[in-house]
Amino acid sequence: MLIILLFLLGLAVGSFLNVCIHRLPAGESVISPRSHCRACGETLGPPDLIPVVSYLWLRGRCRRCGAPFSARYALVELATGALFAWCLAVVGPEPALVRALVLTAFLVVVAVIDFDHQLILDKVVAWLAAAGVALNLALAASPAAALPLLWDMLLGGLLGGGVMLAIAVVTRGGMGGGDIKFLAALGLWFGWQLTLLTLFLSFVIGGAGGAVLLLLRLRGRKDFIPFGPFIAAGAFVALLYGPALVDWYARHMLGR
Repeated sequence: MLIILLFLLGLAVGSFLNVCIHRLPAGESVISPRSHCRACGETLGPPDLIPVVSYLWLRGRCRRCGAPFSARYALVELATGALFAWCLAVVGPEPALVRALVLTAFLVVVAVIDFDHQLILDKVVAWLAAAGVALNLALAASPAAALPLLWDMLLGGLLGGGVMLAIAVVTRGGMGGGDIKFLAALGLWFGWQLTLLTLFLSFVIGGAGGAVLLLLRLRGRKDFIPFGPFIAAGAFVALLYGPALVDWYARHMLGR
C-alpha cells in the first residue's frame, strides 16, 4: 500500500517537475502564471492537471484548441513515480527516504533540462547543494557527528568538482562548467567515497549510453551528447546502492 502511495506522490511531484523543466531554462517563474496551453493560452483546470490520467483522457491534446501536448509530460510523471517507488523499495520507510526522494527529484530536473538544452542551470545546482547540506545535517546521527560529516561533504564537493575541472582542462572544454558544478553539488550530498563511485558510474553509464545512441543513430559521431543525464543516472545508483557497492569493493578487491 505504501509503495502505491509513493508512486502516486511521484506522479504529482513529476507534474511539478515538468513545470520546472519547461520554465526554468526560459527564466520563467515556476509559481505563476498557472499551467496553461502554450498554443491558445487556456488555463488548465484541475481535471486537466491529473498526472498521466488527464493526458490519456484528453488523448494528449488541449481541451479547447486541440493542440497536441508532448507525450513526455506523462513520461516524466511516470518516471518520477517509478523512481520514488524504487527509493522506497530500497531505503524503506526511514527518515533517509526523504533525502532520497528530494535528490531524485533534482536529478530528474537536471537530466531532462540538460538533455533538451545542453544546459545545467546554476540556480538548480545552488538549490541542490543547499538541500544536500541541510538534509545531511538534519539526518546526522548526533550533534557530535556534524563536524566530521561537514568535512566529508567538503571533501566530496572538492573531489567531484575538482576531477571534472581537471577533465575539462585536459580535454580543453570536453566537459562543461555545468557538469563541474553538478558533481561538486553531488559531492556535498555524498561525501568523498560515494562521490568517487558516482564519477566511476557516470563514465561507465555514459560510455554505454553514448554507444547505444550511436548504434541507434540517434546521435552522430560529431554530435554533442550531454553528460548531465549520465551523471544523474550514476548518482541515482550511488544513492541507493552506493554503500553496498563500496562495502563489496572493500571486502573483495581490497581484502578488508
